[in-house]
Amino acid sequence: MTITRLTLKNFRNYAQLRLEATSGFIVLSGENGAGKTNILEAVSLLSPGRGLRRAGLTDIASETGAGDFAVAAEMGDVSLGTGTSVDQPERRKSRVNGAAVPTNDLAQWLSILWLTPAMDRLFMEGATGRRNFLDRLVTALEPDHAHNSGRYDAARRERNRLLADDSTPDPGWLDGLDGQLIQHGAAIAKARFRAVDALNNLLAASDDGLFASARIALDDQELRDEGSLRQAIASSRSADRAAGRTLRGPHRADMRVYHRAKDQPAEKCSTGEQKALLFSIILAHADLIADQRGNRPILLLDEVAAHLDPQRRAALFAKLAAKGGQVWLTGTEPELFKDIPEDALHFRVNQGTLDLR
Repeated sequence: MTITRLTLKNFRNYAQLRLEATSGFIVLSGENGAGKTNILEAVSLLSPGRGLRRAGLTDIASETGAGDFAVAAEMGDVSLGTGTSVDQPERRKSRVNGAAVPTNDLAQWLSILWLTPAMDRLFMEGATGRRNFLDRLVTALEPDHAHNSGRYDAARRERNRLLADDSTPDPGWLDGLDGQLIQHGAAIAKARFRAVDALNNLLAASDDGLFASARIALDDQELRDEGSLRQAIASSRSADRAAGRTLRGPHRADMRVYHRAKDQPAEKCSTGEQKALLFSIILAHADLIADQRGNRPILLLDEVAAHLDPQRRAALFAKLAAKGGQVWLTGTEPELFKDIPEDALHFRVNQGTLDLR
């Protein structure tokens, strides 16, 4: 999984950009606000979901453009593209080799993982962020997870609309929607548990000398198959009707992370330990993708080097170099990347322009 050319149009502070890339390290250095993270965000949008910033589509389009934006990538003889049009700026469209596809289908071609400074709050905030994080990991392993999630969410929105209506909903209509929730919800739960079980096996065997090893657990252990989900939805229909929304299901699940050596919840760990736990999960997950899909994922690491001491930073770069794959890194100071391989591409970013160092 290597992007060989990235092209942007009307994307954030880039009116036009064409970046030629290779496998290995791609470093983007420059002052804060220069546009480094914008490039990582563009790459992240070549996967299902809202990208690493989870921004609205109209917020992404350049203020100097016509209201649309486009991101395109070449990977050998495969081309991927996503973006909006002037007449439909709030609707994202995607293409593979020029043919229109659902955006969720991008996961069939690329696995992309990222770490950003905003993710430092992952363990301290609500379950939604952790659930989104987990679902990105699952989709990178099993691309069909994005399809099941989309179908589940569509059925739940329609069910919630019926439940919130003042008139009594048609039981047959609710039964049909419940069937969709059960079918796609069970697929979601099973995929999550498969990913967590596989990750925990890798994390348990990993060397925690570089980063603290994590252990992951999921809530709602009882809702991991069709039978248990069917029973939960049927038994809560009256409560759902009173609340005007669906109260049980995988959309309420939470991911818990523990410091394995200390057997301590991540939210009670220090800030440095929380960051280390995130690193250990991402690195283990990259290995899992390589094992199960045959290619290493693309890693987007935003401002991670500045938060590591020199020894740990050098060890991380050495580990990433040994594993292979394409790694995009950002940082304010070029000196932060002195330990990366000499064949790395290093660009200086300056307000919508890139210069190869």
